[in-house]
Amino acid sequence: MKDFQYYLNLVNQAIASIPYPKAPEQLYEPIAYHMALGGKRVRPVLLLMACEAMGGQVDQALEAAVGLEMFHNFTLLHDDVMDNADVRRGKTTVHRRWNDNTAILSGDTMLTIATQYIARTMNWPVMDLFNKTAIEIYEGQQWDMDYEYRNDVTVDEYINMIRLKTSVLLGCALKMGALLADADAKDAEMLYEAGVNMGLAFQLRDDVLDVWGDPKTFGKEIGGDIMNNKKTFLLINAMRLAQGDDADELRHWLNDPYATRDDKVAGMTRLYERLGVRQLAEEAIARYNDLAVNAFNQVGMADEDKQAFVSMANKLAGRNY
Repeated sequence: MKDFQYYLNLVNQAIASIPYPKAPEQLYEPIAYHMALGGKRVRPVLLLMACEAMGGQVDQALEAAVGLEMFHNFTLLHDDVMDNADVRRGKTTVHRRWNDNTAILSGDTMLTIATQYIARTMNWPVMDLFNKTAIEIYEGQQWDMDYEYRNDVTVDEYINMIRLKTSVLLGCALKMGALLADADAKDAEMLYEAGVNMGLAFQLRDDVLDVWGDPKTFGKEIGGDIMNNKKTFLLINAMRLAQGDDADELRHWLNDPYATRDDKVAGMTRLYERLGVRQLAEEAIARYNDLAVNAFNQVGMADEDKQAFVSMANKLAGRNY
């Protein structure tokens, strides 16, 4: 197996070569703009790595990898509208640079382009996996929105929500690569399990970085979840643990419509630190990463390929971006 950069270069070259129609500009220019922002490209790289590790050829999986990345970015365009986000990957979001309607319609177009790329594989199990995963992601997004209006969300409910909204796509990427290589069904499922657990660690790290990350490396404005009172792993545990003065302060920050961004983010951060919820998140990240590593080690592939996946899981779980 090649190194991460090799697969990343293949993906970036393929994305840069997508032949968008010239008109209407208001539909396709935002797509090209957003796709050119870059990003970690974790999902398409995982797909290519899994395909090659399972004995397949990268060429037969590249269009599926592009399709999966296009799909992921479609969800980001719509997420940014729903979250009222200003920045994505250090740049102005599409709905801010253009408008909400443009972001929604361009996102819809990205979904269709993604489906076209996946369909070119002429592999029905791959297509079924893609469609199943897409619906699960929409379900996760709906749970995420529903939880905005509930103050009794449990940790288990949150974990299930991020499993659907984020983790299943990483599992899909790995399993799709295996399917394209005609891998053994057990190995394909084990790769899926590894990807889901890797995705849980990935999203929990995202929760931590939203509070304690560096905006220069994170690519998003710090404190977005706090300002939106988003039910993250951190907030759910804070609501569970806070008592007395801490509970009063938490209610204040959640309900004060006049709190400035700086004051609210700083106040909530101090509260999180007093309650020890960052440590709880770090422990959960380590637990899910261990499950991912264990699953990778059970896949029937070369030891050096296992190590490549394990190294990537460890890197994502401990990332600062």
